[in-house]
Formats: sequence, C-alpha cells, structure tokens
Amino acid sequence: MASNNANIGFEKQIWDAACVLWGHIPAAEYRKVIVGLIFLRYISSAFDKRYNELVEEGYGFENDRDAYIEENVFFVPEKARWSYISKNAHTHEIGKVIDDAMRAIEAENKTLKNVLPKNYATPDLDKRVLGNVVDVFNCVDMKDTEDSKDLLGRTYEYCIQEFAAHEGVKGGEFYTPSSIVKTIVEILKPFDNCRVYDPCCGSGGMFVQSVKFLQAHSGNRNRISVYGQESNADTWKMAKMNMAIRGIDANFGPYHADTFFEDLHPTLKADFIMANPPFNLSNWGQDKLKEDKRWVYGIPPAGNANFAWIQHMIHHLAPNGKIGLVLANGALSSQTSGEGQIRKNIIEADLIEGIVALPTQLFYSVTIPVTLWFITKNKKQKGKTLFIDARKMGYMADRKHRDFTVGIQEDGSLGDVDKLAKTFELFQEGNLEDIKGFCKVASTEDIIKQDYILTPGRYVGIEEQEDDGEPFDDKMKRLTSELSDMFKKSHELEEEIRKKLGAIGYEV
Repeated sequence: MASNNANIGFEKQIWDAACVLWGHIPAAEYRKVIVGLIFLRYISSAFDKRYNELVEEGYGFENDRDAYIEENVFFVPEKARWSYISKNAHTHEIGKVIDDAMRAIEAENKTLKNVLPKNYATPDLDKRVLGNVVDVFNCVDMKDTEDSKDLLGRTYEYCIQEFAAHEGVKGGEFYTPSSIVKTIVEILKPFDNCRVYDPCCGSGGMFVQSVKFLQAHSGNRNRISVYGQESNADTWKMAKMNMAIRGIDANFGPYHADTFFEDLHPTLKADFIMANPPFNLSNWGQDKLKEDKRWVYGIPPAGNANFAWIQHMIHHLAPNGKIGLVLANGALSSQTSGEGQIRKNIIEADLIEGIVALPTQLFYSVTIPVTLWFITKNKKQKGKTLFIDARKMGYMADRKHRDFTVGIQEDGSLGDVDKLAKTFELFQEGNLEDIKGFCKVASTEDIIKQDYILTPGRYVGIEEQEDDGEPFDDKMKRLTSELSDMFKKSHELEEEIRKKLGAIGYEV
C-alpha cells in the first residue's frame, strides 16, 4: 500500500538521544541541542552520499563545492562533517568542536548567519553526556531519508510531544503533518513561476512539499518563489535550516516577527498561500489594529484570531490566487463577536471554493477536530462551493496517529490524498457528482439557507446504507423485541444492585 508513515524510522532513536540529556540541562535547551545535531547529522549524511558518488566517478570533483550545489546537496566543510565530530565525541573539546562546525557551516551559507545553535560549549552542558548523545546519533542512518519529508519539523514535533508528556507542558503546534500538507498542495497544484506564501510558516513544511510537487510534475524547482514569516525565533531559525538543507531559496524576512504587527512582505501578492495558523489564538493584539486595512470583511474579535488570519491571507492574494489553510472547526459556525458576519461577507464575496472536514488524530499534539479551507479569487465554479466530509478517511498508522494514504493502492483505488485532489479537480471542471456522506456541490443560496454555516456534514448528508433485504416491518418488530429484552435485563440488574447495597447497609 502506498502511504505516508506517521512516524519516520529514527524518531525513537532521536528521542533516545534526548533522554540521554534528561536532568543534565534545562528542558528549554533540549530542543536546540537536539535540532542542531539532527541538522549536522543530516547534512553530513547527504554530503557523504554525494562525496562517495563523486569518488566513484573518478574525475576528482569530490572537493568541488559546485558538484554538491548542483545536486542541491549542502557542501560541508571538513571539520563540520559528522565523522570529525564523532571522532571527537569523548574529548573535553566536543562542545567547541560542534560550535565551530556550526560557525563553519554559517560561513559556507550566508543565509544561515546567526541561525544555527552554538550553545554546545556552554559550561551548563555536561561534555560527557554530550559525547553520549553523539554516540546515539552515530547509530541513526539518514542517508536514505527522502528529501520530501520535513525531517527537522517532524522529528522536532515528535520530541515536543514527548517533552510535553514527560513534563506536563504544552507542545508547539507549528508543525503540520505531511498528510495534511500533501493534501493542500495536491489540491492547489502550485505551478512554475508562482509565488508561494505562508504567513505562519513554522518549520517550512508547506514549501518543501510545494517544491516536491513542482519537481514531480516536470517543473523547475528554482522557478518557485518562496515567502514566509514566523514569530517564534527558534522556529524561524529551524525553517531557515530546513530550506538550506534542500537548497530552497526562501525569503523569510531578516528576522522573526509577528505577522499582524509587522508584515515583512507588505506588497506581496501571492499565487498560492498555504498555512496552518495557531488555532483559536487569543490576545493577538486586536485593540491596536482595529483600523487595519486588512479587515475588509469585518474587524476580527479580540479573543480569536481565526478570521484575522483568513483576512490577512486574502489581503495578500494575487487576482487569481488560491489559499489552502487549516482551521479549528469553530470557525465554520461561530456566530460570536462578529465572526458570523465576517464569514457571511466572505461567502457573499464568492471566495470560498471548498471546505474539507478532516479526521481526528492527524496531528501529534493537537486533538481538536480541524478543517481545510480553500479560498480562491476568480474561482472557476462561480457561486458554488465544494463540501467534503473526510472524517472517515485515513488509517491508524500507530496507536495514536492517523495518516492518509498516497498513490494507487493495492486494490487499484486512489489513495486518500489523491481522492481528495481528484474530487476538487472534477468539481472545478464541472463534472463532479454528489456522493451522499462524502461530497456535495452547494450553491451560495444553499449556504444562505444554512445561515452561512460551513460545516460539511450539513451539506453532504449521511451516506446511503446498503439494503440488507430485511422488510421494514420485520426489522422494526425484531429491533423493538431486542430493545424490550434489554430493558428487562436492565431492571433485573438494577434490582440486583439494590439488594447488594442493602446488604452492606446502603439504601438506594
């Protein structure tokens, strides 16, 4: 079965490395230490693989930087390579060795200046323990890791979940599961010479998949312009690392900044906007932004930034631009604090192209139900919106996490991601037939009749049940008889419980 595993192979090993640090450094520093080592180990593995290829070719280009750059492989200076770090793992200088490796890499790539962590030589970090962590990473094989995976973001999110479980603190929500990212990208279909924007880009996973999509469809990875913004300093740095690993030239602004208060791309009009903004963000600064030009459809409430994010993205859309974003389900139906009116105005502007209700457990650290919104300027099907109920889609990849299948399955059917993308494609072509319980093409008039509520279940209905051949009257007699028997047993159990309690002096 073609699929997207919810866990990458070495997540557990990475967590084992983090556990070696347990009790030796403050919890807040775990992540920086681990992410920096993931970065070093990954780029070294990719470098070694390319180095060996060049040696086998026999032309003497194994130390030529251009031979790596042309394959989108990071050139790693000799003293930043994992073999050198591993050799020095159990010396007193290991912290300085790693910090110097980070500085050497920054010198190689100016876009990473002041981005990589350089906290390994600090006296607070036990060098014996750090050496043991390096030993754990020696056993982590990354050479066959697909570059389509948001390696840093995904592994980091796994560690956040584990930190939260062990420390009782809330994990970050910056990472969007690859199944959701792939769904958004496959539906939007970014093309050559397009501008892609994410105003809350986290670790940059949306851009990784966008470039991968372009390559898969014979496009040029260098003909996509990437713009992003991130308010968290550590996450912004990680996004920069993530792009550097893959040779993606991205404009994330000169520093981290709050998108609402300091828009780093004020004149940008993007062809595609893909985002997973913080769910139901409160205290986002509405009182200082009431006169902002972005609030064309209404001033978003102070207690929830959902419609502030939506309007910010619409503001940055090109004339034929498209948005794909993830939102908590409350935005579909909320009527409080003016949200219902804002949603009504956006619907009447004919901007909502599609709504997809997602299943639970797709995220590592978020359990609330979420929905994909697709907002389009100048959409093909005027006055129509596609509703999809995908809550039953996907499979449990492990005990905690659900994932979507991708590609043609063993039985010849489309994977989950492909099925959703194909449904949108048929809708846009005007060839989609409604399927009860799954999809429905609704007119603006249909939405008005539902008081501008966008919950897919209201439109798609309940899937048709296969007729079991039992006549209705016979079925009702059988079911009522079974129900009567259950009531009788219930009363018998109730009486038995009363007797037991009475025997020990309790009357009910």
